[in-house]
Amino acid sequence: MKKSFAIIRLLPAILLFFATSTIAQNTAPPFSEQVKLHHESPSDSYLPYPSGSVRTSPSHRTKSTGIFTSQVNVNANGQNIVGDAGNEPSLAIDAAHPNRMVIGWRQFDNVLSNFRQAGVGFSADSGQTWTFQEVINPGIFRSDPVLDYDTAGNIYYNSLTSNNGIYTCRVFKSTDGGVVWDAGTEARGGDKQWMTIDRTEGVGSGNIYSSWTSYYSSCFPGYFTRSTDGNNSYENCVVIPDNPYWGTLTVGNDGELYIVGAGNSGGLIVEKSSNAKIPGSAVNFELSSPVDMDGYISGQSPINPVGLVGQASIDVDRSNGPGRGNVYVLASMARFSSNDPADVMFAKSTDGGISWSTPKRINTDNSVSNYQWFGTMSVAPNGRIDAIWLDTRDGVPGSDMSALYYSYSTNQGENWSPNEKLSALFDPHVGYPQQDKMGDYFDMISDDLGANLAWANTLNDEQDVYFSRIVPQVTGIEDNRSTLNVALSAYPNPFKNSTKIVYRTAEAGVVDMVLLNIYGETVMKLAATNQTAGDHTLSFSDSALPAGFYFCRLTVGGHSQTIRLVKVK
Repeated sequence: MKKSFAIIRLLPAILLFFATSTIAQNTAPPFSEQVKLHHESPSDSYLPYPSGSVRTSPSHRTKSTGIFTSQVNVNANGQNIVGDAGNEPSLAIDAAHPNRMVIGWRQFDNVLSNFRQAGVGFSADSGQTWTFQEVINPGIFRSDPVLDYDTAGNIYYNSLTSNNGIYTCRVFKSTDGGVVWDAGTEARGGDKQWMTIDRTEGVGSGNIYSSWTSYYSSCFPGYFTRSTDGNNSYENCVVIPDNPYWGTLTVGNDGELYIVGAGNSGGLIVEKSSNAKIPGSAVNFELSSPVDMDGYISGQSPINPVGLVGQASIDVDRSNGPGRGNVYVLASMARFSSNDPADVMFAKSTDGGISWSTPKRINTDNSVSNYQWFGTMSVAPNGRIDAIWLDTRDGVPGSDMSALYYSYSTNQGENWSPNEKLSALFDPHVGYPQQDKMGDYFDMISDDLGANLAWANTLNDEQDVYFSRIVPQVTGIEDNRSTLNVALSAYPNPFKNSTKIVYRTAEAGVVDMVLLNIYGETVMKLAATNQTAGDHTLSFSDSALPAGFYFCRLTVGGHSQTIRLVKVK
């Protein structure tokens, strides 16, 4: 698209931005004004890929300290398809085979039309390579993809369609890691829906929950439903108090359901149901808790002209550490106190959502004009909190050039690691598929070693879908006593062919030591033997081991410690 055309297409959003910038401080735009601007409906006919030979270019792949990135929407030869577009990705991981991953997205076969379909790709090697066979329901308008998974390894794909202003969702199921999908189940629904699945061992295990924007509901006034029979059917819709919108859902340690969304007057609203897990129960949301985030989620911003600056994330600490049961929320917020257009804000609750901490800004950029947008959060099983966002701080002022940024916390959100830039700058306004946005959200799933991210960018000079594996310098937290019971170090590190691993144990027992790759897969067993308490040294040498980043994990008597190892050529 030529620059002059892009500017003309941005004018409505720019005018809208200036019109709404006069809203009084500490007041969000009225609910109806924000929400009615954002709904999915087919306005262009389906336009197939341009006739003639398929044009391709090299897919974008990068690997550097702390991150590996690969393009998802590629052809059978792993090449980028020139002239299509993809955005709004969502991620699921096969719980039975964690190396199998699935990403769904809004697929535009031709950027000359905004007609979108249910794009889907799968990986069998922990995200290193991807297969994009075809869309689900070819030729059918589908949008707002949301994926999740159950403990048995099944993957579920919630997809919205619109027909003459009637919004309904269908949830498709795959039992083989995203290769084959069933015909799907009608799941009520509406615009900006989200979905989560109970993966606890309680009575609600396998329950599927979904909520969406009440303004565009297929079953108004209701805008929440659930399936308690494994996606065979969905219940009649119910109303959620205080009308949260543009948010996500999660399930706590005891099967309790949490829903977060934007509030009608700013901040966020968290809803909690303790009985949604019980099949046959009349779902009751017994807690509706406002969360002060010093701002509101903007749906009227030139950084993503006809999209959101992101949706609200909610997650729960499921570790056995001191933060177990904590509830965390994070979102990119237009600030009340500083008029900053978008900062990544975080708050936590230590009492099940009843009360919330003072909001904390995660991005350390002090400018009040840069955008930190598409803020996304997930919590690892060991309690580490991961946060990513797109950031304009490194671009020329006013250019909107953005890069992926990352930060993490290992002490329940009290302190955060230095903001880390993880990608090159890219122009988010490149490659619009007749719809001036890069979607509305990203999606992330964390494990003990790192975070798995599904996101969109234009690093290939067009709008495409990507997977990134992010590994922090500190790989997580364990039981607080672990630092008193085990200690682990290596020298030299980085190393060329050999290194000495030094460790200390406070008690006798079975010493288990493994070498892991960045995906958490065991590369080799280093030790598995009974040892006395005290200091020990293990010499490690393997000239055949490829250069790269690895982790050494020591476990003794239920306590563990992990360090990062770097092998160089």
